[in-house]
Amino acid sequence: MTPSDAPRPLLILIAGPYASGTNGDPDLMRRNLEQAAWPIFRAGHIPMIGEWVALPVLRSAGAEGPHDPLAAQVVYPTAERLLQHCDAVLRLPGESRGADQVVAIARERGLPVYTSLAEVPGVAVAT
Repeated sequence: MTPSDAPRPLLILIAGPYASGTNGDPDLMRRNLEQAAWPIFRAGHIPMIGEWVALPVLRSAGAEGPHDPLAAQVVYPTAERLLQHCDAVLRLPGESRGADQVVAIARERGLPVYTSLAEVPGVAVAT
């Protein structure tokens, strides 16, 4: 197989609970979504999390973080814009209205929505 024959890496938006169960701890909030990043990357794809883009935008606008009132104007719109470039969505388990919105938009656009890492092409999941 030549490099041009290799499958194109997918840009996969990871969606799921961000702040749930964290008591506002930024490290726990980040880990809620980032837990899936390495397996996706290791499988040859590019993981994307909307907060990776939205949080620096919020900071540059002078917001105090994801609980700032400005977040509603940045976080979900960022995910929606990212979906214009993503090839698929991984919906992690757990209650999240924002993640449900991402899934609905992805399905409207005909993008694959994986509901577990095991469904992502090439991801080896330990059993």
